[in-house]
Amino acid sequence: MDTWEALTGDVIACRACPRLVAWCEQVAREKRRAYRDWEYWGRPVPGFGDQAARLLIVGLAPGAHGSNRTGRMFTGDSSGDTLYAALYRAGFASQPTAQHRDDGLRLTDAFITAIARCVPPGNRPTAEEIATCRPFLAREWTLMPQTRVILALGQMAFDGCLRLLREVGYDDVPRLKFGHGLSYSISSPTGSRHLVASYHPSRQNTQTGRLTPAMLDEVFALARSLLAE
Repeated sequence: MDTWEALTGDVIACRACPRLVAWCEQVAREKRRAYRDWEYWGRPVPGFGDQAARLLIVGLAPGAHGSNRTGRMFTGDSSGDTLYAALYRAGFASQPTAQHRDDGLRLTDAFITAIARCVPPGNRPTAEEIATCRPFLAREWTLMPQTRVILALGQMAFDGCLRLLREVGYDDVPRLKFGHGLSYSISSPTGSRHLVASYHPSRQNTQTGRLTPAMLDEVFALARSLLAE
């Protein structure tokens, strides 16, 4: 039987994708000037949050100087600043900021993961790298049978969630359209789940106004309403 301890250990120890291993280590070695005194994590990043959560949040991959530096999902960069502030406003996070693994942040009824666990060059993992990493997401899914809402951050995470659902037994999942705030009810013999789409809280999206705090708040309000059904 799988356990969270075994899964976390397997994620951190994974070296299945040579390109990603090399890039993780290079970023950790060269560092960014602002973080030159940090000891970078420089390895695959495990999921983070409430293991009994009903809300599963799925991103793309760790940030070079965020999660790859701190070792925790969406921690230490602008994407995390945006995401955790919204989670705090929605009542899922104990504080609005995420700086490092020991900053006291706790999530309630929410768990954060990604379709790729290593920082990719140019923030673009290949399709093969995503497929290689998908078993980790599937194992998280198996360990979280109470999940009712999946929130996909960005088109690639949305597509990855669709593939995951098909692989774990949701055989009739159709091709679904990605769009911010769209939600879909997906049924299987084990029960229905809701898949919600959101723009990724990247610096590019937030600085251009494609994703605003109000838009993200609306997505989490939608997630709350679906959990209350």
